[in-house]
Amino acid sequence: MTSDSVSWVERSRSTWSRGDFGQIARYGRDAAAQIMARLPISAGATVLDIACGTGNMSIPAARRGARVTGIDLVPQHIDEARRWAAAEELRIRFDEGNAEQLPYQDGAFDVVMGVTGVMFSPHPSRVVEEMTRVCRPGGLIVMANYTQEGFIGEMVAIGSRYLPSTGELASPLLWGDEGTVRERFGGWVADLGLQRKTFTLEYPFPPQEVMDLYRCCFGPTIMVLSRLGEEDQARYARDLTELWRKHNRSEGSRTAVSIEYLEVIATRA
Repeated sequence: MTSDSVSWVERSRSTWSRGDFGQIARYGRDAAAQIMARLPISAGATVLDIACGTGNMSIPAARRGARVTGIDLVPQHIDEARRWAAAEELRIRFDEGNAEQLPYQDGAFDVVMGVTGVMFSPHPSRVVEEMTRVCRPGGLIVMANYTQEGFIGEMVAIGSRYLPSTGELASPLLWGDEGTVRERFGGWVADLGLQRKTFTLEYPFPPQEVMDLYRCCFGPTIMVLSRLGEEDQARYARDLTELWRKHNRSEGSRTAVSIEYLEVIATRA
């Protein structure tokens, strides 16, 4: 592993270890089920879930009868995923590791998933090389990538106003652009299906409380706040709360937001 990869792993692990991501992930389980319902994953398939977090995609894949392995950077995420799998009496292997250096043999999996997390790895070419390497010829590579035009794109743009990017790395949101994805997979795949779709994130409380949840539990939000002065912290929190309010499709004391993503289903060459 190169020195730049090591530093990225350390920074990313530090960011996502802040707060309590499990509290965030629990509210995303229904959204993950919406994504999974659209994927062609069958019983008996060997499935790798990269950047698996606390298991939101691994668990429903295993419920279908797939033989699942999940891998994530953050030990706390892996621990929570293991507890959830044990509670449901599902046999899932969870490993610590990253998308740019997968500890698996060539062609080990029928399906390789990278749902919403893999797109944040800093070196897209390494991600493509590793995802295709561990997928068997004729197997599927599946991604769900946030788009720049959607809700998460707006959230990232707000953060960038307060902590501008250095420009050294490509934006993760390029993974939500059809032309970029076609270019990145190039000759690695025999077929590439791309469709923009949406899932819904729902919370049983209003937008201000959603922001309170992210302020205390979501590592990237905590990281941005930690680097701002008091006045900018207040402005950043206010801007994010307004974003949740603007996109809220629910009435009363609940919050429901539609999240656009690019579904990628590729057949390994």
